[in-house]
Amino acid sequence: MSTQTETVRRMTVPQIANRKGGEPIVSLTSYHAHTAGIVDKYADFILVGDSLGMVMHGMETTVGVPLDLMIMHGKAVVRGTKRALIVVDMPFGTYEESPNVAFRNAAKIMKETGCGAVKLEGGARMAETIHFLTERGVPVMAHTGLTPQSSHVMGGFKTQGRDEDTWPAHEADAKAVSDAGAFAVVLEGMVEPLAARITKQIDIPTIGIGASADCDGQILVLEDMLGLNPWTPKFVKVYGQLGPMIEDAVKSYAEEVKTRDFPGPDQTYT
Repeated sequence: MSTQTETVRRMTVPQIANRKGGEPIVSLTSYHAHTAGIVDKYADFILVGDSLGMVMHGMETTVGVPLDLMIMHGKAVVRGTKRALIVVDMPFGTYEESPNVAFRNAAKIMKETGCGAVKLEGGARMAETIHFLTERGVPVMAHTGLTPQSSHVMGGFKTQGRDEDTWPAHEADAKAVSDAGAFAVVLEGMVEPLAARITKQIDIPTIGIGASADCDGQILVLEDMLGLNPWTPKFVKVYGQLGPMIEDAVKSYAEEVKTRDFPGPDQTYT
């Protein structure tokens, strides 16, 4: 008797957008094919974030990440996945100059990686660009609150909304990107009541990172939640301790090489 293999279809932008107020959206970052293949089984979308500059390449901020690096990692994640929507960050300097520049670089990312959407930072100031891109067939995920690419202007990675007088500006940013056509918005490093309030105010899903459980979805940096980084922000829950596990494995390997216990009979050919 023949059996048919069920076709796995990627999550689409409309499917993510339609989850507003429904089942929470699951997301993580990933930067390479093998981890993406694991995350793909559980995440609705995977973000190839420019955080890879800090996590993978030892940069102090995300500002120095070049476009070609995002494309290289984006290709790897797309190759390693079948199910999740893949969203790729537009790095600093590739979209702020003008909508036309943003479209050229967004189109390059989508064509070369095969991803389903791009993400860019900024609220009301980026509304015109978001509208320009979406009108031309580029799905855009927005990002407001703590925007890492603006860390030099913000004076570091500071929680947003601690002063209630700033809430109207954050609310206006979220409404602006929603009205401009973004299909979802990441709310980062934002006090809980403000993030919950914005989630109720706008029509598109909010994806929280250091925000509120009331957001329509959540995202974390994979390496943070796996315990691979020695320091993590307060908003990260560490679900695994891979850092110490990797160190123990490397230490054991080094010791066995020095004592000539590796390779042993099981690892050599007669």
